[in-house]
Order: sequence, then C-alpha cells, then structure tokens
Amino acid sequence: MTTTQPQRDPELDLILTREVDVAPELVWRAWTEPEHLVKWFTPAPWSTVSAEVDLRPGGIFRTVMRSPEGDEHDNPGCYLEVVEGRRLVFTSVLAPGFRPVESDLPFTAVISIEPSGSGTRYTATAMHLDAAGAQRHAEMGFEEGWGAALDQLVAWANEL
Repeated sequence: MTTTQPQRDPELDLILTREVDVAPELVWRAWTEPEHLVKWFTPAPWSTVSAEVDLRPGGIFRTVMRSPEGDEHDNPGCYLEVVEGRRLVFTSVLAPGFRPVESDLPFTAVISIEPSGSGTRYTATAMHLDAAGAQRHAEMGFEEGWGAALDQLVAWANEL
C-alpha cells in the first residue's frame, strides 16, 4: 500500500520525533489496542479511563481522559488512514463514518512507526487549521505532553 506523506508546514504542524528502545510491533499494539492505550496515553497525573478503537478508515478513535480533579474529557475522533504496523492518521474534526463534528482542539494526527535498529523511530505530527491553533496546542504543552505520553508508552512496553 502506498501512502502519501503530508506536506509539512512549520507554521501549522507540531512534530515530536524520537528514537525509542521499543520494537515497532509493541508501539503499534500500544496505539491500537484499547486495553493498552489506557495504560499510557494521557500524561500523568491525568489518566485515560477508557478507549475505543475501530481500526479502519472511518472507524472511531476515542479516548476519555480524567483530570486529577476528576473531570472527564471525551475525545472522539475518526481514523483517516491505517497502514498496518507503520502509520495511523486520525482527526478530531470527524466522528466515525467521516461525520463532521465541532472540536475544542481541531487537528489531524499522523503517527509514524519506523523500525530503527532494535527499536523504533517514532514521529507524531499534529496538523492544525491555522497558526493560532498550532500555537494554542503548543502552549497547552504539546511537546511536553506528547513526550511524557511517549515515555509512558516506553515504560508500559518495558513491563511486558
């Protein structure tokens, strides 16, 4: 299957790239199996209390996050592309079946998983509608939050 890489725009895209000592197969499982997503997805002290995955274009990617104060935040989204073991593309602006929805933080995420030695070259890209949205996401802590979540994914994988 051939995939099209999105054109990167430094004004609109936030990117986290790291080499991790986790096999690509485990990174894939962490992202695609709800029972594993809830273990690492939300940076502590927040938690992910539920996850729903229908791994196909038009399928649901949904997480419910809980704040330390107990407030829950539902984050429904829709897969746009699924390349087994290598790439996930999902968005917060579509519900399952490609139905448009309003989103507090509209973005499209591209998760790339590439073998690198005995580990993985992991790239998470958050693509935004405009520079203001990218700046808002950056100010919310994209780099720190997505980086902490990746650290939690690595810790989860090391426990298996």
